[in-house]
Amino acid sequence: ESLHSCIGLLGISAGSLLLAVHFYSCPRAAPLVPSTALGVLLLILSALLAYAGIRRSLRNASLLVPLCLTLSAFWCGYGVILVLAGQGVLADPGDSRDALVPGLATFTLALLLVAVVGFVCGEPVLALAAAAASLASAHELALHYSSSLGPSAVACGHLVVCLVGGYFALGRILYFLTKGKVALPGADLAEKKAQGQSRGSAGGTNPFAAPGLLLNMLSAAVFCCRLLGLTHRLFLGHVPWLWAAGTYQIGICVLSYRAMDVLVATAFGFTSILQFAAGYCLLYPAWQPEEPSFPAPFLVVFSILFAVLALFLSLQSPVDGLYLLVFVTYCIALACSPRGFFAGGPQGVAVAIFVASALVALIHLYNVRARAKIPTGKGAVKALLARSSLLKLREGPDLHTPYLGYSKYADAEVLAFACSVLASFALTAPGDPQAPLATVVIPWVVVAGGILKLLGGSVAFARGKTLESSAFILYAVMWIIWGLTRYGGLYGTARSFHAAVGIVAFMLFNSFIVFCSLFLNVAWFFYSLTFTLIAVSFLLEAIHALPTGYDIAATLAFGLVSFYCFLAALSSSTFEGCCLPVGGPLVQLSGVGAGATKCLHLPARKASSVKRIADILRNGGTCGIPTDTVYVLVAACNRPDAVEKAHRSKRQAQDRPMSLWISSLKQLEPAKHLFTPLLWDFMEAAWPSPISLVIPRGEWVDFLGMRDSAKYVGTPQSVAIRIPDCSVTTHLIDLVGPIVVTSANPTGEADTTHHNQVYAKLGDKVDAVLCGGPSPENIASTVVDCTKIDSGNIGFFRVGIIPKSQVLQILEQVQKK
Repeated sequence: ESLHSCIGLLGISAGSLLLAVHFYSCPRAAPLVPSTALGVLLLILSALLAYAGIRRSLRNASLLVPLCLTLSAFWCGYGVILVLAGQGVLADPGDSRDALVPGLATFTLALLLVAVVGFVCGEPVLALAAAAASLASAHELALHYSSSLGPSAVACGHLVVCLVGGYFALGRILYFLTKGKVALPGADLAEKKAQGQSRGSAGGTNPFAAPGLLLNMLSAAVFCCRLLGLTHRLFLGHVPWLWAAGTYQIGICVLSYRAMDVLVATAFGFTSILQFAAGYCLLYPAWQPEEPSFPAPFLVVFSILFAVLALFLSLQSPVDGLYLLVFVTYCIALACSPRGFFAGGPQGVAVAIFVASALVALIHLYNVRARAKIPTGKGAVKALLARSSLLKLREGPDLHTPYLGYSKYADAEVLAFACSVLASFALTAPGDPQAPLATVVIPWVVVAGGILKLLGGSVAFARGKTLESSAFILYAVMWIIWGLTRYGGLYGTARSFHAAVGIVAFMLFNSFIVFCSLFLNVAWFFYSLTFTLIAVSFLLEAIHALPTGYDIAATLAFGLVSFYCFLAALSSSTFEGCCLPVGGPLVQLSGVGAGATKCLHLPARKASSVKRIADILRNGGTCGIPTDTVYVLVAACNRPDAVEKAHRSKRQAQDRPMSLWISSLKQLEPAKHLFTPLLWDFMEAAWPSPISLVIPRGEWVDFLGMRDSAKYVGTPQSVAIRIPDCSVTTHLIDLVGPIVVTSANPTGEADTTHHNQVYAKLGDKVDAVLCGGPSPENIASTVVDCTKIDSGNIGFFRVGIIPKSQVLQILEQVQKK
């Protein structure tokens, strides 16, 4: 954590030093750092700052996160504009000024907000760096309107940022190298970590919401400056700011899912679509003299989606819900203006977005750090809903826990279904075959239907939803290809046959998804089935056989089903119980999946989960647990009924007997005299590790309290025993005692490498699963025959993750000893 802070602070110092050198040398005929080179370097540093901001711990609510992400977005847009200026794209007098002013104005205010919160909440060094960067941006902004100020003042501001960032980074490095013995004033990591845990983490505030709100200020500033006359026109030079804001908001959308904030993540996904659409509108006049046309249906539907999301977000935070209503107004203003973003009405609403974003960002910045929060109305909503017996908000640490196991991400189905609604209305946009790019459809289809749905599919896959993720990813690819082909002018003259073949292939894939959705629920079946209507529309349009009105019917069918799924996903993520029914599976399977299971799925990262698994084992249950290799099925040695149950559930083959695991050799200390010195020393040298040792059965088995369980473990002549090299497993054994182990799959099948596979393979025969995600290794342990070790010989029943040579080397070292 200390080194990640150093990366961010050194990146800030390096970028500020580059800018200081650039402005000091500006009066010269040839600057020391050319614009193109400076732009490329700033882009590299912006990626470094983004990495530092993302890698910061979610539990540490330092202002370094918004500072790094804000400066990263600023330098990204700034760097692209410098590259464009250096390559002569912004050739007209005043183009560079018009391009830079919106970004400079935004980040002057944004960094000032960060600085104010830093001073108030006790982070003076970071606050000083943010204040100096804000002052430098303000000086540069003034320099564009009055040359009397001179670039030296701008350079001085960047130099202060460089010195403060270098000081803070030096403090973190010294703290890390001296292991906490040396800490510079204001850079004490232990103190800040304690402050972060006592202040920000207690409130559960999303630390990435504030940078996303500051990015909304950036996009709004482009149109505010035009309305207020600070810039002369909207043109290509403003596109880097808009697309940088859109790109970073998609990233913050993902980070908000990591912070388990579904509604805010969805909101940033929505606003990123607007940023890309605005950038597309400003980019189009670069090669065509006229302004692009803006289809109204998209914006009407988008305003409805924003309004519904604002309603649900008001239940979580009324301030954030009211804030989203400004975007509802924005979409309506755009729909009512034929010129879209170029009209004065939407630009007036952009001023309101700028002001509202600044105020709400200040609230989020303060609430993340401060112990005493600014009230956002959440308590009043909870008190109001507490009187209702119908609606109860979802709360608690397991709010977004998936059905099987756990995930680092909240559910993204809300955003994916909303994007389906938006993309479906692309069918109703006719477009001009001679000028397909003149209609603003690509941002809605490619960004909403494609990129954001890919994001939703990836998150669904991370949550163990295989079918849902496959459907989202397939549909995303379909929308991207069709959108670029249809509205990007890529059809060409011989489009019919090749496009039709590709669409038919997609329809075959989708037919498999429709079939699989029969086993999921009714809502997903109709969702995948109505997408077939969309694919048929693609096919008919490609071969010039599209009947009049079919595209509107397909849009309405798929759009309404997607909208219902959007509402159902929203309600299920907000309220306890399913408020909107999605139906059960149309085809019921017997066995696994036939009704609700009683099998618990508990996250392995929690000590309370390990304790619950231990209680289940002590009470005679069988559980699937992660290990240092693959997942295994375990039972307590002192519960013969559980061991017998595990034996039956596995359909254990006689040539693959169950093995015995302990957590330490101390558990065998009372029986040490029953082992030969060479065998004992070999066990001591080999463990803990993924090496199972098959040793002669003897009286030592009785010391482990196995009693009647012994007949199910090993063979009459030998027993396989091991100490696993996994802290979760050994802690469980410490709580329960020695355990009997077998692989978590029916005999003869492949090893189980994920917690979802345990229940899929064993069904209700397992009482609980400790979920640790993918196995660290896909290979089982090495099984060594030690029954004749005293004669100097060992054999191998199975060579697994530990190679034979390494085992022989351990034996050789023990023999020498």
